[in-house]
Amino acid sequence: MKKLSHYDSAGSPRMVDVSAKAETRRTARAQAFVRIAPAVLARLPDNPKGNPLEIARIAGIAAAKKTSDLIPLCHPLMLSHADVEVRVETEGVRITASAATIAQTGVEMEALTAAAVAALTVYDMTKALDKSISIEDLCLLEKTGGKSGDFRRAPARKSR
Repeated sequence: MKKLSHYDSAGSPRMVDVSAKAETRRTARAQAFVRIAPAVLARLPDNPKGNPLEIARIAGIAAAKKTSDLIPLCHPLMLSHADVEVRVETEGVRITASAATIAQTGVEMEALTAAAVAALTVYDMTKALDKSISIEDLCLLEKTGGKSGDFRRAPARKSR
């Protein structure tokens, strides 16, 4: 079994020392899905708090830049790119976040944080219309670069 890198030999949490690693280009994409009732989706353009999708997009980008402030053992990274796309689907809002850097460690947590905060922002902006909104399927879609190589999530199977 693979050893977890964020624990020392005594089992105490630690920040991983990446100083010996080479800087390489690293990218990541993550997603989240905000399940929203059709009646609430139809009212998104008329939201009295403003356009929840655009506010969520900006919140996600800002969150990617603050990931190391939120996740205790994450390294602070100089991002060369962060973006969040929001797309209305029949059952809710799909959020796809991306991040890139040239660094000694990856940007998976930045992409995941961006997707999560964008999803939370959609919830915050629409909760007055429906408290049963749910946030689902937060996951890493893909990552490139680094010693562990590239990763691409297999497409989800549709349940019958």
